[in-house]
Amino acid sequence: MSVTSRYREAWEGFWREAPEEPGAVFWDAEPVLTAAHHLALYEPYLLDPGLPLVDLGCGNGTQTRYLADRFPRVVGVDLSGAAIGHARRADPGGLAAYRVLDAVDKADTDTLRAELGDANVYVRGVLHQAAAEDRQPLVDAVAGLVGVRGRAFIVELSESARPAMAELARRPTGPPPKLVPILRHGIAPGEMSDAALPEHLGAAGLTVLASGELPLTTTESEENGTRVALPSHWYVAGRAT
Repeated sequence: MSVTSRYREAWEGFWREAPEEPGAVFWDAEPVLTAAHHLALYEPYLLDPGLPLVDLGCGNGTQTRYLADRFPRVVGVDLSGAAIGHARRADPGGLAAYRVLDAVDKADTDTLRAELGDANVYVRGVLHQAAAEDRQPLVDAVAGLVGVRGRAFIVELSESARPAMAELARRPTGPPPKLVPILRHGIAPGEMSDAALPEHLGAAGLTVLASGELPLTTTESEENGTRVALPSHWYVAGRAT
C-alpha cells in the first residue's frame, strides 16, 4: 500500500463520519475569519483574477463556496470522495464545481491543467498533514496548475503549531471534541519545518512574491471560551516575471 493510499483512507474515514452542519469540523471556520483574510493578502498579486481558481484540499467546500462568489470559475478538489460528497451537498446551487483529485498523481493534475489552462490556486493547511515524501509532489502539482500567469496562495501551520495542538490534546479534561476524530484517524500535524515550504516552492520553479504570519482560526474554543487560533505562515507564489 502506498503512502498516498494510507493518507486517502484516513481522510475517507474522517469525512464519512464528519457531521454535515457548518462548523462541526475543527478547521471549518467561517470564511470571514479565514479565506476573507487570505484574499486580502492574495488579490494584490494576481496577474489575472479572471483565471479559474482551484481550491486544492477543499474538504467540505466551506471556503470554496466563499471563493466562488469572488472568482468567475472555482473548482474544489480533494483526495477524499467523502469530502467531495459533503461539498456537493452543501452547494445545491452549484456555485463551484467539485471533483476527487489526487494531487500527488501527476496524471490527475495534468488532466485538470489541460482542462483549465493557467489557474490561480488556493491551498489552506494541506501540506503539513501530508507525508513528508508527498510534499514536493504536491507543490509540483500546484506549480503545474499555476502555469505562467497563475498565482498560488498557500497557508500552512508553523512549527510552533504542533506543540500547541499537543497541548490541546493533553487537556486534563481530555482533547476538545472536534479534535478527537482528527486524532482517531491519524490526521495530526506532521513535522514540517518553517523553512521547508519556501524550499519546496523554489524546487517547483515558483518564486515567493510575498509572505507573512497569520493566526489560523479554528472552530474549537479555549477553556476560557476564546477561539483556538494556531500560528501559521502564508505565501503568495508564482513564476518570476
